[in-house]
Amino acid sequence: MNRETIPFSPPDVGDYEIKEVVQAIQSGWITTGPRTKLFERRLAAYIESGNTNIDCNSKESIDCFSNKVVCLSSATAAEELNLRVFGIQKGDEVIVPAYTYTSTASAAIHCGATVVFVDIQKNGDPLTGMPEMDYQKLEEAISPKTKAIIAVDLGGIVCDYEKIYEIVERKKCLFVPCESDGTPLGDLSARIQQSLGRIAVIADCAHSLGASRLMNGNICYCGQIADFSSFSFHAVKNMTTAEGGAATWKRIQGIPDEEIYHMYQLLSLHGQSKDAFSKTRVGAWEYDIIGPWYKCNMTDITASIGLRQLDRYLDLIERRKQIVRKYDEACDAAGIYHLNHQTHTVMSSHHLYLIRIPGIDEKKRNEIIEKLAETGISTNVHYKPLPMMTAYGADCTNYPNAYEYYNNLITLPLHTLLNDEDVDYICNAIRSIETWM
Repeated sequence: MNRETIPFSPPDVGDYEIKEVVQAIQSGWITTGPRTKLFERRLAAYIESGNTNIDCNSKESIDCFSNKVVCLSSATAAEELNLRVFGIQKGDEVIVPAYTYTSTASAAIHCGATVVFVDIQKNGDPLTGMPEMDYQKLEEAISPKTKAIIAVDLGGIVCDYEKIYEIVERKKCLFVPCESDGTPLGDLSARIQQSLGRIAVIADCAHSLGASRLMNGNICYCGQIADFSSFSFHAVKNMTTAEGGAATWKRIQGIPDEEIYHMYQLLSLHGQSKDAFSKTRVGAWEYDIIGPWYKCNMTDITASIGLRQLDRYLDLIERRKQIVRKYDEACDAAGIYHLNHQTHTVMSSHHLYLIRIPGIDEKKRNEIIEKLAETGISTNVHYKPLPMMTAYGADCTNYPNAYEYYNNLITLPLHTLLNDEDVDYICNAIRSIETWM
Protein backbone atom coordinates (compact mmCIF):
# COMPACT_ATOMS: atom_id res chain seq x y z
CA MET A 1 0.00 0.00 0.00
CA ASN A 2 1.43 3.36 -1.05
CA ARG A 3 -0.16 6.68 -0.21
CA GLU A 4 0.77 10.26 0.48
CA THR A 5 3.30 10.62 3.27
CA ILE A 6 1.96 10.76 6.82
CA PRO A 7 4.10 13.46 8.49
CA PHE A 8 5.80 12.66 11.77
CA SER A 9 4.75 15.60 13.95
CA PRO A 10 3.16 18.68 12.33
CA PRO A 11 1.78 21.46 14.56
CA ASP A 12 -1.99 21.45 15.11
CA VAL A 13 -2.59 25.20 14.66
CA GLY A 14 -5.65 26.70 12.97
CA ASP A 15 -7.93 29.69 12.66
CA TYR A 16 -8.53 29.90 16.41
CA GLU A 17 -4.84 30.55 17.08
CA ILE A 18 -4.39 32.73 13.99
CA LYS A 19 -7.20 35.05 15.09
CA GLU A 20 -5.57 35.53 18.50
CA VAL A 21 -2.17 36.26 16.89
CA VAL A 22 -3.76 38.91 14.66
CA GLN A 23 -5.45 40.50 17.69
CA ALA A 24 -2.11 40.50 19.54
CA ILE A 25 -0.39 42.26 16.65
CA GLN A 26 -3.21 44.78 16.32
CA SER A 27 -3.14 45.48 20.06
CA GLY A 28 0.30 47.06 19.85
CA TRP A 29 1.77 44.56 22.34
CA ILE A 30 4.04 42.21 20.39
CA THR A 31 6.76 41.70 23.00
CA THR A 32 6.24 40.55 26.62
CA GLY A 33 2.94 42.03 27.77
CA PRO A 34 -0.56 41.20 29.01
CA ARG A 35 -0.97 37.99 27.00
CA THR A 36 2.28 36.55 28.29
CA LYS A 37 1.29 37.36 31.88
CA LEU A 38 -2.15 35.79 31.36
CA PHE A 39 -0.56 32.70 29.80
CA GLU A 40 1.70 32.34 32.85
CA ARG A 41 -1.27 32.50 35.22
CA ARG A 42 -3.28 30.01 33.17
CA LEU A 43 -0.36 27.58 33.09
CA ALA A 44 0.00 27.91 36.86
CA ALA A 45 -3.72 27.20 37.28
CA TYR A 46 -3.52 24.16 34.99
CA ILE A 47 -0.46 22.76 36.75
CA GLU A 48 -2.20 23.13 40.11
CA SER A 49 -5.64 21.84 39.15
CA GLY A 50 -5.51 19.95 35.87
CA ASN A 51 -8.19 22.34 34.55
CA THR A 52 -7.79 24.71 31.61
CA ASN A 53 -10.98 26.73 32.08
CA ILE A 54 -10.18 28.68 35.25
CA ASP A 55 -10.82 32.42 34.86
CA CYS A 56 -7.37 33.89 35.43
CA ASN A 57 -8.41 37.51 34.90
CA SER A 58 -10.25 37.86 38.21
CA LYS A 59 -8.49 39.55 41.12
CA GLU A 60 -8.62 36.33 43.12
CA SER A 61 -6.93 34.36 40.31
CA ILE A 62 -4.35 37.05 39.70
CA ASP A 63 -3.47 36.95 43.40
CA CYS A 64 -3.46 33.14 43.44
CA PHE A 65 -1.63 32.25 40.21
CA SER A 66 0.79 35.12 39.60
CA ASN A 67 4.54 34.72 40.22
CA LYS A 68 4.49 30.91 39.94
CA VAL A 69 5.32 30.29 36.27
CA VAL A 70 7.71 32.20 34.00
CA CYS A 71 7.24 31.96 30.22
CA LEU A 72 10.46 32.06 28.21
CA SER A 73 11.79 31.63 24.68
CA SER A 74 12.45 27.87 25.02
CA ALA A 75 12.53 24.94 27.43
CA THR A 76 16.32 25.02 27.20
CA ALA A 77 16.31 28.60 28.48
CA ALA A 78 13.88 27.56 31.22
CA GLU A 79 16.11 24.71 32.34
CA GLU A 80 19.22 26.87 32.33
CA LEU A 81 17.52 29.58 34.38
CA ASN A 82 16.27 26.91 36.80
CA LEU A 83 19.87 25.83 37.33
CA ARG A 84 21.16 29.40 37.63
CA VAL A 85 18.50 30.38 40.17
CA PHE A 86 19.45 27.33 42.22
CA GLY A 87 23.09 28.42 41.99
CA ILE A 88 24.71 25.81 39.72
CA GLN A 89 28.20 26.99 38.82
CA LYS A 90 31.72 25.93 37.92
CA GLY A 91 32.93 23.04 40.08
CA ASP A 92 29.43 21.61 40.59
CA GLU A 93 28.27 18.27 39.20
CA VAL A 94 24.83 17.73 37.68
CA ILE A 95 23.58 14.17 37.13
CA VAL A 96 21.78 13.57 33.83
CA PRO A 97 20.39 10.36 32.26
CA ALA A 98 22.45 9.11 29.33
CA TYR A 99 19.20 8.70 27.41
CA THR A 100 17.91 12.19 26.62
CA TYR A 101 18.18 15.14 24.24
CA THR A 102 21.16 17.50 24.35
CA SER A 103 19.35 20.39 26.04
CA THR A 104 19.10 18.41 29.29
CA ALA A 105 22.89 18.35 29.54
CA SER A 106 23.85 21.51 27.68
CA ALA A 107 21.94 23.75 30.09
CA ALA A 108 24.14 22.49 32.94
CA ILE A 109 27.29 22.94 30.87
CA HIS A 110 26.27 26.54 30.09
CA CYS A 111 26.32 27.13 33.85
CA GLY A 112 29.88 25.82 34.08
CA ALA A 113 28.93 22.52 35.73
CA THR A 114 30.27 19.05 34.94
CA VAL A 115 27.65 16.64 33.62
CA VAL A 116 27.71 13.13 35.09
CA PHE A 117 25.78 10.66 32.95
CA VAL A 118 23.88 7.73 34.46
CA ASP A 119 22.77 4.68 32.47
CA ILE A 120 19.10 3.73 32.26
CA GLN A 121 17.40 0.62 33.62
CA LYS A 122 17.74 -2.37 31.31
CA ASN A 123 14.79 -2.24 28.88
CA GLY A 124 13.47 0.81 30.72
CA ASP A 125 11.10 1.02 33.66
CA PRO A 126 9.41 -2.37 34.27
CA LEU A 127 5.89 -0.91 34.21
CA THR A 128 6.04 1.84 31.58
CA GLY A 129 9.01 0.81 29.43
CA MET A 130 10.23 4.41 29.58
CA PRO A 131 14.07 4.75 29.44
CA GLU A 132 14.29 5.85 33.06
CA MET A 133 17.51 6.17 35.06
CA ASP A 134 18.91 3.19 36.93
CA TYR A 135 18.34 4.49 40.46
CA GLN A 136 21.05 2.36 42.03
CA LYS A 137 23.56 3.80 39.58
CA LEU A 138 22.15 7.25 40.30
CA GLU A 139 22.81 6.88 44.02
CA GLU A 140 26.33 5.60 43.35
CA ALA A 141 27.06 8.62 41.12
CA ILE A 142 26.35 11.18 43.86
CA SER A 143 29.45 12.89 45.25
CA PRO A 144 30.12 15.93 47.49
CA LYS A 145 30.19 17.97 44.25
CA THR A 146 26.69 16.90 43.18
CA LYS A 147 24.28 19.82 43.33
CA ALA A 148 21.40 18.71 41.10
CA ILE A 149 19.78 15.70 39.44
CA ILE A 150 17.87 16.26 36.22
CA ALA A 151 15.17 13.65 35.58
CA VAL A 152 13.57 13.41 32.13
CA ASP A 153 9.88 12.57 31.63
CA LEU A 154 10.54 11.11 28.21
CA GLY A 155 7.56 10.61 25.94
CA GLY A 156 5.32 12.28 28.51
CA ILE A 157 5.71 9.56 31.17
CA VAL A 158 6.50 10.83 34.66
CA CYS A 159 9.65 9.50 36.34
CA ASP A 160 9.65 7.86 39.76
CA TYR A 161 10.40 11.04 41.71
CA GLU A 162 9.64 9.36 45.03
CA LYS A 163 12.73 7.20 44.53
CA ILE A 164 14.80 10.22 43.54
CA TYR A 165 13.73 12.14 46.65
CA GLU A 166 14.50 9.13 48.84
CA ILE A 167 18.01 9.03 47.37
CA VAL A 168 18.73 12.74 47.84
CA GLU A 169 17.48 12.55 51.42
CA ARG A 170 19.85 9.66 52.11
CA LYS A 171 22.70 11.69 50.62
CA LYS A 172 21.95 14.95 52.48
CA CYS A 173 25.12 14.61 54.52
CA LEU A 174 27.22 15.14 51.37
CA PHE A 175 25.50 18.36 50.34
CA VAL A 176 27.31 21.63 50.99
CA PRO A 177 25.23 24.72 50.12
CA CYS A 178 26.94 27.55 48.30
CA GLU A 179 27.68 30.85 49.98
CA SER A 180 26.50 34.21 48.72
CA ASP A 181 28.93 36.06 46.47
CA GLY A 182 27.30 39.38 47.39
CA THR A 183 25.27 39.71 44.16
CA PRO A 184 21.45 39.56 44.10
CA LEU A 185 21.52 36.24 42.23
CA GLY A 186 24.25 34.78 44.42
CA ASP A 187 22.42 35.80 47.57
CA LEU A 188 19.12 34.24 46.40
CA SER A 189 20.84 31.01 45.29
CA ALA A 190 22.62 30.66 48.63
CA ARG A 191 19.35 31.07 50.53
CA ILE A 192 17.59 28.54 48.29
CA GLN A 193 20.35 25.96 48.74
CA GLN A 194 20.43 26.54 52.48
CA SER A 195 16.64 26.21 52.69
CA LEU A 196 16.54 22.94 50.72
CA GLY A 197 19.64 21.55 52.42
CA ARG A 198 20.03 18.84 49.80
CA ILE A 199 20.61 18.15 46.12
CA ALA A 200 18.00 19.80 43.90
CA VAL A 201 15.60 17.58 41.97
CA ILE A 202 15.11 19.16 38.55
CA ALA A 203 12.45 17.93 36.11
CA ASP A 204 12.87 18.12 32.35
CA CYS A 205 9.15 18.17 31.52
CA ALA A 206 9.61 19.12 27.85
CA HIS A 207 7.29 16.22 26.91
CA SER A 208 4.99 16.05 29.91
CA LEU A 209 2.73 19.09 30.32
CA GLY A 210 -0.45 17.72 31.89
CA ALA A 211 1.06 14.36 32.84
CA SER A 212 0.64 13.19 36.42
CA ARG A 213 1.78 10.60 38.93
CA LEU A 214 0.20 9.20 42.06
CA MET A 215 2.49 10.16 44.96
CA ASN A 216 1.69 9.46 48.61
CA GLY A 217 -1.90 8.80 47.59
CA ASN A 218 -2.28 12.15 45.79
CA ILE A 219 -2.40 12.91 42.06
CA CYS A 220 0.47 15.30 41.33
CA TYR A 221 0.83 17.07 37.99
CA CYS A 222 4.18 17.83 36.40
CA GLY A 223 5.30 21.17 37.74
CA GLN A 224 4.16 20.25 41.27
CA ILE A 225 6.62 17.41 41.78
CA ALA A 226 10.23 18.50 41.33
CA ASP A 227 11.97 21.44 43.01
CA PHE A 228 12.26 23.10 39.60
CA SER A 229 10.58 22.11 36.32
CA SER A 230 10.85 23.20 32.68
CA PHE A 231 8.30 22.80 29.87
CA SER A 232 8.60 23.04 26.10
CA PHE A 233 6.15 24.59 23.62
CA HIS A 234 8.25 23.85 20.54
CA ALA A 235 6.41 23.19 17.27
CA VAL A 236 6.50 19.38 17.72
CA LYS A 237 5.17 19.35 21.29
CA ASN A 238 1.61 18.50 22.38
CA MET A 239 0.93 22.21 22.86
CA THR A 240 2.91 24.76 20.90
CA THR A 241 3.73 28.47 20.78
CA ALA A 242 6.00 27.79 17.74
CA GLU A 243 9.03 28.28 19.99
CA GLY A 244 8.78 28.75 23.71
CA GLY A 245 9.00 27.25 27.15
CA ALA A 246 8.22 27.82 30.80
CA ALA A 247 9.87 27.41 34.20
CA THR A 248 8.20 26.74 37.52
CA TRP A 249 9.22 25.66 41.02
CA LYS A 250 7.83 24.25 44.25
CA ARG A 251 7.38 26.61 47.18
CA ILE A 252 10.71 27.08 48.97
CA GLN A 253 10.44 27.66 52.69
CA GLY A 254 11.37 31.19 53.73
CA ILE A 255 11.60 32.59 50.19
CA PRO A 256 8.56 34.29 48.62
CA ASP A 257 7.52 33.18 45.13
CA GLU A 258 7.49 36.86 44.12
CA GLU A 259 11.22 37.14 44.81
CA ILE A 260 12.03 34.04 42.78
CA TYR A 261 9.78 35.14 39.92
CA HIS A 262 11.46 38.54 39.85
CA MET A 263 14.87 36.91 39.54
CA TYR A 264 13.70 34.92 36.52
CA GLN A 265 12.48 38.17 35.00
CA LEU A 266 15.88 39.76 35.57
CA LEU A 267 17.76 36.78 34.16
CA SER A 268 15.59 36.62 31.05
CA LEU A 269 15.70 40.35 30.20
CA HIS A 270 19.30 41.59 30.40
CA GLY A 271 19.10 42.01 34.19
CA GLN A 272 16.76 44.96 33.63
CA SER A 273 14.69 45.72 36.69
CA LYS A 274 11.50 46.50 34.74
CA ASP A 275 10.09 44.92 31.59
CA ALA A 276 8.45 46.94 28.84
CA PHE A 277 4.97 46.30 30.25
CA SER A 278 5.93 47.67 33.68
CA LYS A 279 7.66 50.71 32.18
CA THR A 280 4.48 51.87 30.44
CA ARG A 281 2.89 52.90 33.75
CA VAL A 282 2.84 56.60 34.41
CA GLY A 283 6.18 57.86 35.70
CA ALA A 284 7.70 54.35 35.68
CA TRP A 285 10.29 54.75 32.92
CA GLU A 286 13.35 54.54 35.15
CA TYR A 287 15.05 51.16 35.60
CA ASP A 288 18.31 49.58 36.73
CA ILE A 289 20.51 46.79 35.33
CA ILE A 290 21.05 44.32 38.16
CA GLY A 291 23.37 41.93 36.29
CA PRO A 292 24.79 41.37 32.76
CA TRP A 293 22.39 38.55 32.01
CA TYR A 294 20.37 37.01 29.17
CA LYS A 295 17.61 37.72 26.64
CA CYS A 296 15.12 34.86 26.51
CA ASN A 297 11.70 36.31 27.31
CA MET A 298 8.48 35.12 25.65
CA THR A 299 6.55 37.54 23.43
CA ASP A 300 2.83 38.24 23.39
CA ILE A 301 2.66 36.93 19.82
CA THR A 302 3.87 33.49 20.86
CA ALA A 303 1.85 33.61 24.10
CA SER A 304 -1.29 34.29 22.06
CA ILE A 305 -0.83 30.95 20.27
CA GLY A 306 -0.34 29.27 23.64
CA LEU A 307 -3.50 30.77 25.13
CA ARG A 308 -5.67 29.29 22.39
CA GLN A 309 -3.76 26.00 22.40
CA LEU A 310 -4.37 25.73 26.13
CA ASP A 311 -8.12 26.18 25.51
CA ARG A 312 -7.98 23.01 23.38
CA TYR A 313 -5.37 21.10 25.34
CA LEU A 314 -7.51 18.56 27.19
CA ASP A 315 -9.18 17.58 23.91
CA LEU A 316 -5.78 17.30 22.21
CA ILE A 317 -4.56 14.90 24.92
CA GLU A 318 -7.76 12.85 24.68
CA ARG A 319 -7.23 12.40 20.93
CA ARG A 320 -3.65 11.25 21.59
CA LYS A 321 -4.99 8.69 24.08
CA GLN A 322 -7.34 7.30 21.42
CA ILE A 323 -4.47 6.87 18.98
CA VAL A 324 -2.26 5.24 21.60
CA ARG A 325 -4.94 2.68 22.44
CA LYS A 326 -5.06 1.57 18.78
CA TYR A 327 -1.27 1.43 18.56
CA ASP A 328 -1.12 -0.63 21.76
CA GLU A 329 -3.51 -3.21 20.31
CA ALA A 330 -1.51 -3.50 17.08
CA CYS A 331 1.86 -3.76 18.85
CA ASP A 332 0.61 -6.32 21.37
CA ALA A 333 -0.75 -8.47 18.54
CA ALA A 334 2.58 -8.23 16.69
CA GLY A 335 4.76 -8.91 19.75
CA ILE A 336 6.39 -5.45 19.61
CA TYR A 337 7.44 -3.70 22.81
CA HIS A 338 5.99 -0.23 23.38
CA LEU A 339 5.69 2.44 26.03
CA ASN A 340 2.83 2.00 28.49
CA HIS A 341 1.41 5.47 28.84
CA GLN A 342 -1.03 4.63 31.61
CA THR A 343 -0.44 2.53 34.73
CA HIS A 344 -1.96 2.48 38.21
CA THR A 345 0.44 5.28 39.23
CA VAL A 346 1.16 7.17 36.00
CA MET A 347 -0.98 9.11 33.52
CA SER A 348 1.14 10.26 30.61
CA SER A 349 0.67 13.28 28.37
CA HIS A 350 0.97 10.78 25.46
CA HIS A 351 3.63 12.78 23.68
CA LEU A 352 5.68 10.07 21.92
CA TYR A 353 4.99 6.50 20.90
CA LEU A 354 8.19 4.48 21.14
CA ILE A 355 8.32 0.90 19.90
CA ARG A 356 11.17 -1.61 20.21
CA ILE A 357 11.33 -4.55 17.84
CA PRO A 358 12.69 -7.72 19.47
CA GLY A 359 15.68 -9.48 17.95
CA ILE A 360 16.95 -6.77 15.60
CA ASP A 361 20.03 -4.57 15.57
CA GLU A 362 20.62 -0.95 14.57
CA LYS A 363 21.16 -1.85 10.89
CA LYS A 364 17.91 -3.79 10.61
CA ARG A 365 16.07 -1.05 12.55
CA ASN A 366 17.22 1.53 9.98
CA GLU A 367 16.08 -0.74 7.14
CA ILE A 368 12.61 -0.95 8.71
CA ILE A 369 12.51 2.86 9.05
CA GLU A 370 13.29 3.08 5.32
CA LYS A 371 10.58 0.53 4.53
CA LEU A 372 8.04 2.51 6.56
CA ALA A 373 9.06 5.65 4.67
CA GLU A 374 8.52 3.84 1.37
CA THR A 375 4.96 3.08 2.47
CA GLY A 376 4.40 6.74 3.32
CA ILE A 377 4.93 6.68 7.10
CA SER A 378 7.42 9.17 8.55
CA THR A 379 9.12 7.98 11.72
CA ASN A 380 11.93 9.08 14.03
CA VAL A 381 14.21 7.77 16.80
CA HIS A 382 14.02 9.24 20.33
CA TYR A 383 16.89 9.33 21.13
CA LYS A 384 20.44 8.55 20.22
CA PRO A 385 22.05 8.41 23.69
CA LEU A 386 24.05 11.56 24.42
CA PRO A 387 27.36 9.76 25.11
CA MET A 388 27.25 8.61 21.46
CA MET A 389 27.32 12.24 20.27
CA THR A 390 30.56 14.02 19.36
CA ALA A 391 29.95 16.81 21.87
CA TYR A 392 29.72 14.27 24.69
CA GLY A 393 32.64 11.97 23.84
CA ALA A 394 31.19 9.72 21.09
CA ASP A 395 31.56 6.67 23.33
CA CYS A 396 28.59 4.76 24.81
CA THR A 397 30.64 1.89 26.24
CA ASN A 398 29.82 2.78 29.84
CA TYR A 399 26.09 3.01 29.12
CA PRO A 400 25.17 -0.38 27.63
CA ASN A 401 21.50 -0.25 28.63
CA ALA A 402 21.04 3.10 26.88
CA TYR A 403 22.64 1.77 23.70
CA GLU A 404 20.63 -1.46 23.78
CA TYR A 405 17.40 0.53 24.19
CA TYR A 406 18.26 2.78 21.24
CA ASN A 407 19.47 -0.11 19.09
CA ASN A 408 16.02 -1.40 18.07
CA LEU A 409 13.83 1.66 18.70
CA ILE A 410 11.47 3.47 16.31
CA THR A 411 9.18 6.39 17.14
CA LEU A 412 5.83 6.31 15.33
CA PRO A 413 3.81 9.40 14.36
CA LEU A 414 1.63 10.53 17.26
CA HIS A 415 -0.19 13.83 16.74
CA THR A 416 -3.70 15.26 16.56
CA LEU A 417 -3.74 15.78 12.79
CA LEU A 418 -3.81 12.01 12.26
CA ASN A 419 -7.29 10.90 11.20
CA ASP A 420 -8.72 7.44 11.84
CA GLU A 421 -7.72 6.27 8.37
CA ASP A 422 -4.11 7.35 9.02
CA VAL A 423 -4.06 5.50 12.34
CA ASP A 424 -5.48 2.33 10.82
CA TYR A 425 -2.91 2.52 8.03
CA ILE A 426 -0.07 2.81 10.54
CA CYS A 427 -1.50 -0.08 12.59
CA ASN A 428 -1.53 -2.26 9.46
CA ALA A 429 2.12 -1.35 8.90
CA ILE A 430 2.92 -2.37 12.48
CA ARG A 431 1.39 -5.76 11.83
CA SER A 432 3.52 -6.07 8.68
CA ILE A 433 6.87 -5.38 10.35
CA GLU A 434 7.54 -9.05 11.05
CA THR A 435 7.44 -9.79 7.30
CA TRP A 436 10.16 -7.16 6.68
CA MET A 437 12.66 -8.67 9.14
